[in-house]
Amino acid sequence: MTTPDGPRHLDPDPDSTTGRTDAPPLVGLALRLEDEERLDPVVDALRPLARSLVSDPARRAVLLGRQMGHSLHPLLTDVPIGTWVSALALDVVGGRSARPAARRLIGLGILAAVPTAVTGLADWSHTSQRNSRVGVVHAAGNTVGLLLFGASWIARGRGHHARGVTLGMLGGAAAGASGFLGAHLSLARNVNARDEAFADSLPAAGADRTGEELTV
Repeated sequence: MTTPDGPRHLDPDPDSTTGRTDAPPLVGLALRLEDEERLDPVVDALRPLARSLVSDPARRAVLLGRQMGHSLHPLLTDVPIGTWVSALALDVVGGRSARPAARRLIGLGILAAVPTAVTGLADWSHTSQRNSRVGVVHAAGNTVGLLLFGASWIARGRGHHARGVTLGMLGGAAAGASGFLGAHLSLARNVNARDEAFADSLPAAGADRTGEELTV
């Protein structure tokens, strides 16, 4: 939603999350990251880059999925995740003949990770401070996963299949952990979950839970 000062982002009510003792461990981790002020220097360093990315209205509209009415980033994440998981599945059940296909899938996932990361940075550009903290950890995990899959692709190309599989499994673990934080932002915090054009179609109770709206 917009105000005279620009997009208004709704932080989650701290009384409803902070200090909970009944939250599942992973939920507790995400909540602690939201409160982790030591991440603020990283957030502050990256914010100008992210905002420059969306400074042009036309580019911003594309990166944020304006024509779809909700963020483009979650849709794009299916491509690297899907190709990497498929490659790891071939490693397990495909046998020797599937090795070239597994390597090609990893390479495709690496290529797909680039636009996925760019749209993620665009989403992150105007998130609240609490969500931004989680976002930088999410991005760091994705970077680790990407580097591991890149190393796996190189190792496989040099004939070191077992090493490539190990690196791929580690990359999958990193991407999976990072994916949890991405889901936390999209589903629990509704970061850029919908365009403000949908506001009139939501019941009042739902509108209170929409979090940060995608505003172009």
